[in-house]
Amino acid sequence: MSRLFLLRHAKAGWALPGMRDFDRPLDASGRADAEIIGAAMRSRGYIPDRTLCSNAARARETLEGLAGQTDTGKVLFFDTLYSEDAAGYLRLIRDHGGAGSLLVIGHNPMMEDLAMAVSGDGDGTARTTLNHGFPTAGLAVVRFLDDLAKAAQGLGYLEAFLTPAEC
Repeated sequence: MSRLFLLRHAKAGWALPGMRDFDRPLDASGRADAEIIGAAMRSRGYIPDRTLCSNAARARETLEGLAGQTDTGKVLFFDTLYSEDAAGYLRLIRDHGGAGSLLVIGHNPMMEDLAMAVSGDGDGTARTTLNHGFPTAGLAVVRFLDDLAKAAQGLGYLEAFLTPAEC
């Protein structure tokens, strides 16, 4: 069994004049939400062996908030997690996932699209929450019977969907 944790970055502030979207930092509520999700992950035993994180400022800062609350395993940063679509995310997961657990910190709509695509079945409450959208600092927990290198559409089970408001 393996687990995939899909975390949308926490809430970012608006870009200042001349600032690239890629460089937008978290706002105060985003920093707090990242810590809340990190603590919730720790308390539920959702500890990744490895983390793939977008290089965008708001994703890196989300990782920092998590890391202050829980272990994030070995961390790898990818610019492509800012620009790839859900299929690109799945390729990275297959390339870097194994038999353990993997956390991906990225962006919408890719996170929502990927969570919906790989979750063939799932907990009713988690599926209902996900069907209402993938909020900032939302965490989808998807369980696979096999190695993440073999993750594919419909093979996962949506075990949980956490939001800072519900933790």
